[in-house]
Amino acid sequence: MRTVPPLKPQEIPLDYPDSNYMFRPSAEKPLLATPAAVAEYSHDVIVSCWKVLNLMAEKHQGLDYLQVFKAEDQSEDLWFIEDDDGGAITALLPSDH
Repeated sequence: MRTVPPLKPQEIPLDYPDSNYMFRPSAEKPLLATPAAVAEYSHDVIVSCWKVLNLMAEKHQGLDYLQVFKAEDQSEDLWFIEDDDGGAITALLPSDH
């Protein structure tokens, strides 16, 4: 298995009011990944990165909606975006956006 890339610091402060996303999948908000993200990083690495986000969100009572993992040996960063209600938590590459 590939190693989990490091999580970059988010752009807004952790205590900012918009830093309130918990990255908790549910039936209403599934955890998804684009085919390109799976091909670039693998399912296992994506799930491992999501676990890091989940722990960080718990620790800080929320994160910004966009989180970025930076792997020096990959062609693109791995993004996680949590949509508001009715959306999803999606792992994707910047070129997917």
